[in-house]
Amino acid sequence: MPTRIPGLESAQTLAQAIVNTIHEPLVVLNARFHVVAASRSFYDTFQVKPEETHGRLLYGLGDGQWNIPALRLLLETIIPERAAMDGFEVTHDFPALGRRTMLLNARKVLYETSPDIAILLAFTDVTERRAVELAKEELQTRTDDLLREKHVLLQEMEHRVANSLQIIASILMIKARLVTSEETRRHLRDAHQRVMSVATVQSHLHATDGIDQIEVSSYLTKLCESLGASMIDSDRPITLSVSAAEGRIGSARAVSMGLIVTELVINALKYAFPDDKAGSRVTVSYESHGDDWKLVVSDNGVGKADAGAGAGDSAGGLGTVIVQALVKQLDARLDITSTPQGVSVSVTRATFTSLLPQAA
Repeated sequence: MPTRIPGLESAQTLAQAIVNTIHEPLVVLNARFHVVAASRSFYDTFQVKPEETHGRLLYGLGDGQWNIPALRLLLETIIPERAAMDGFEVTHDFPALGRRTMLLNARKVLYETSPDIAILLAFTDVTERRAVELAKEELQTRTDDLLREKHVLLQEMEHRVANSLQIIASILMIKARLVTSEETRRHLRDAHQRVMSVATVQSHLHATDGIDQIEVSSYLTKLCESLGASMIDSDRPITLSVSAAEGRIGSARAVSMGLIVTELVINALKYAFPDDKAGSRVTVSYESHGDDWKLVVSDNGVGKADAGAGAGDSAGGLGTVIVQALVKQLDARLDITSTPQGVSVSVTRATFTSLLPQAA
């Protein structure tokens, strides 16, 4: 009759009870990879019976379903050299489960009073998680492909728009040279200038490399530099400057704002300084607080008591109509102040209160 070791059965019972409380499948192996104990969740998950598992070689369980090369590598090569291994991923076709992806966590247990060892082997089924991750990766890949296609189409559209505007501008200039009426010629030249303004705005939006958000300070600065280069001759002492806080705006607002600035700056440069006096200047400023913002185009020219959209526009002129329509599109308010010392046109969104000193 075998000798009973006092307390041994109680310790084994306690150990089995602890193993059974573990939610994830867990087996305890001896040094020869035979199953010493297994958790209830192991039996439930892999649909095996205790009498077919306890004392059996792990690789022989369930008609060899655990004879997995990756698992043998973990147990026979990695664990002997290391005390633990976490997150060892194995994908395998299990007879009762189908193809599953498992994360294996292994621990080698050494006893103080015995040369024997035990190996704790836990399984985490990450099949669904990996499927979700794969779906996300495929979705991201499709999204990236669509964004690249969108970018290509956008570039093609921008080139076509630019070419169309150039063609329209050329036709207007040809017509302006052919007509005999000076008034008609002036209207055609104004139309040409406005088409070129649209082309300028479009080109600067393209140069920002951002279709959704535009860096407003850089955008307005480049736009005004282009306008100044095309309209301010070297013998005209006019300074065109931009004062804009750092920040980004949506491309739709940037288009409308750019057209407003273009219209107002062109009018100021054309009509505010008939005498080309020294110290002449046009200033464009922009600032924002949250959703509220304010755009101001001002000059220190001759002013006009009945100014429309700019110093040179009569009330109801084309420039006035264009600016008012754009202001309405932006859900903003248009205010014009004109004195003998110059004209200031402000476009304000909501309840904005300026923090910048007003231009003289």
